[in-house]
Amino acid sequence: MSLPPSPGPPPAPTPALGPVRLGDRAQVALRPAESARVTGGFWHERRRVNAEVSIPQGPALLDSVGNLHNLRLAAGTATGEYRGELPFLDTDVTKWLEAASWQLADTDRKEEFAQAEDMDRMIRLLAEAQQDDGYLQSYYQVVRPTLRFVELRWGHELYCAGHLIQAAVAHHRATGREDLLTVARRFADHIDDTFGPGKPVDGIPGHPEIETALVELYRETGERRYLDLAGYFVDRRGHGLLRDGRPMLGDAHAVAPGPAYCQDHIPVREAETVTGHVVRQLYLLAGVADVAAETGEPELRAAMERLWEAMTTTKTHLTGGLGAHHESEDFGDPYELPNERAYCETCAAVASIQWNWRMALLTGETRYSDLIERTLFNGFLAGVSLDGLRWLYVNPLQVRDGYESQGGDNSARRTPWFTCACCPPNVMRLLASLPHYLATTDADGLQLHQYATGSYGGLTDGGRVAVRVNTDYPWQGRIAVTVDEAGTGEWTLSLRVPHWCEQYTLEVGAKPADQVSQDGWLRIRRAWQPGDTVVLNLGMEPRLTEADPRVDAVRGCVAVERGPLVHCLEQVDQPGAPGLDDIVLDPTAGLTVQHRPDLLGGVTTVIGSGWLRSRPAGHGGWWPYRTAPATGPKETPTDPPLELTAIPYYAWANREDGSMRVWLPTS
Repeated sequence: MSLPPSPGPPPAPTPALGPVRLGDRAQVALRPAESARVTGGFWHERRRVNAEVSIPQGPALLDSVGNLHNLRLAAGTATGEYRGELPFLDTDVTKWLEAASWQLADTDRKEEFAQAEDMDRMIRLLAEAQQDDGYLQSYYQVVRPTLRFVELRWGHELYCAGHLIQAAVAHHRATGREDLLTVARRFADHIDDTFGPGKPVDGIPGHPEIETALVELYRETGERRYLDLAGYFVDRRGHGLLRDGRPMLGDAHAVAPGPAYCQDHIPVREAETVTGHVVRQLYLLAGVADVAAETGEPELRAAMERLWEAMTTTKTHLTGGLGAHHESEDFGDPYELPNERAYCETCAAVASIQWNWRMALLTGETRYSDLIERTLFNGFLAGVSLDGLRWLYVNPLQVRDGYESQGGDNSARRTPWFTCACCPPNVMRLLASLPHYLATTDADGLQLHQYATGSYGGLTDGGRVAVRVNTDYPWQGRIAVTVDEAGTGEWTLSLRVPHWCEQYTLEVGAKPADQVSQDGWLRIRRAWQPGDTVVLNLGMEPRLTEADPRVDAVRGCVAVERGPLVHCLEQVDQPGAPGLDDIVLDPTAGLTVQHRPDLLGGVTTVIGSGWLRSRPAGHGGWWPYRTAPATGPKETPTDPPLELTAIPYYAWANREDGSMRVWLPTS
């Protein structure tokens, strides 16, 4: 890619404390709010558990499973064997460092931050392990030292570098310290000396991630060459550079995925749909969106919008989850959206949120924030238990009666850690940085993308503006906004109306206001004064959702939703049914809601009615098939009807093991 020449280092960016701090010359519609704080409600509780339970357990786990031992081997301060087969174990350390850094940035009394000493020890260890030329990856330093930057398809060296850079940027923004940033810059400089036209290696990472990290390093330092290097990696993808066709980890009996697995089959600008390994694809697209934001290249933006359309219309699960295949962790075909075999990796949900946030900034369109909301509350949040101690790598939409768990990373049962432990620290870092994803500003005003009790503010053409939000969302649809800082002159407060919401009311200054949603935004423009109030009430009636008929796996089924939450049945909540596989929902019976403060940390359940499917003659013997009646199967409901209780999907698998399902047959 030919990037426009640099007119010099960009001016100092705005002091937003988050993973994306746009350069002052970025060609975007919106910018992240400079200040964002979640102070109460649903997300405050989930972030409290992350801060008090999940993040603190990180150092001991990283030590016990060998991640820190491997870095000590690279530093020459330990002896023994490299622990684990995977080449990217360093990233569990750096993702944890990023999570801890964002949590530190959100902490008022930083001198009392409990993980500060652990962070310092890990930063010193990374610096000790780094080689004189800047290279840093324990696997290739210890296990395969002669193959640096040779096994690009599987080696994950650039992927590791990307997570190191993101951790360093987070640490620098949280503390102002240069120690980890220096380590990251030395590695980035070494990569820049190695890759590119006329340099030793013309190649790309088999697992994208460094692209978005390099753009952020450019934003943090003003060094244009980091942006140029990110552009090089984007431009060279799709030209068949990843020629190592062996299966991962040298399994001679496995079939090596083709170039589409790594998105090396077609240049980004020409791609028509998302394909291959989901996390690889989405991390790449987040980086492409970052490059497009800083360069303003319309062709890249057009490609992002085209790929987003293809993904959301044909390859996205109701929960926002992504991935149809356990094998290769990939997207699958259009409308191939299975239930019990849905992969929906937790890391894919994180990557989707990261890409959609960048697209929301780039375009200002609410559809990206709509998908963020759906993914946050459902496909992402299900990945961590309510107590913050156990995790799901995959997030299926159904667990059948009699499910036999094999354990490990692909199980539909929660586990304290994984062989490939990419998901837990990924969840930690997103929850720790979550306030950054909730609000934006532009020259004309402030926009609220997600609704969480807290305070949000930033600069507009009329000066600094700030608001306070109070809400019990997602249990209730009332969002109260109070202006705290009003700037000067008129400005626009914009509130997103979620795509699922069919009815809403708006009050401005305690008076009903007629306001029409414009492309998903309610825009209220006036000369605001401190203390002015706006109240948005979103209709939260439960609803039944059906899928496109081309989704064969759920034809004839519906799902229960309320507000932003997808619901599911768990066996433990259906005492009148021996299992879930024979349950049929009566879609004509209506739905009611009940808030249960005693259940799963406090949830609103949806109550429906149904019956147990009868088993006609010819079923239940040694052959589970029969000749279909000419008029189709007919069910006879049981009497009395069966009451069905649906809980939010994010809260499943937090009690006894059992069956679960999101999509419910209606006949």
